[in-house]
Amino acid sequence: MTRDALEELAAGFLSGSLPRDQWNHIAHLSVGAWHVHRFGVDQAIARLRAGIRALNDRHGTPNTTTTGYHETVTVAYARLIEEFLSAFEPGTPLERRVSHLVTGPLSERSFLMKFWSRPLLMSGAARAAWVAPDLEPLALPPEALPRRTQ
Repeated sequence: MTRDALEELAAGFLSGSLPRDQWNHIAHLSVGAWHVHRFGVDQAIARLRAGIRALNDRHGTPNTTTTGYHETVTVAYARLIEEFLSAFEPGTPLERRVSHLVTGPLSERSFLMKFWSRPLLMSGAARAAWVAPDLEPLALPPEALPRRTQ
């Protein structure tokens, strides 16, 4: 991913102009990384929460206990992305880190199933509010971390 492409994606998210067909899992991860890098994890979570809900509204996707915004998934990925981004050598450009993020293990749609059982993660409670993992503590396994030389 280029710097311009990442900035354009983030701008589309922030303005609410990102088309629905471009708001996919990779876009979620990329926008999440952009936010974590720019604002830190706590502020990124708050901004992502509001932005995802607003974009869903714009796309006509209801934010309910069965569809739309998912709090536990958003918080989990923001925390994992923070850990991932910080594993790179200082000064590594964000777009290079994001390229590794979206092509590595963390980009697998089933990645969170290492930490949560499907019934718990897909529950209305987990969608509405943070629910701690029930299988393993939330932390990137070594194979998901970039080598420090990148």
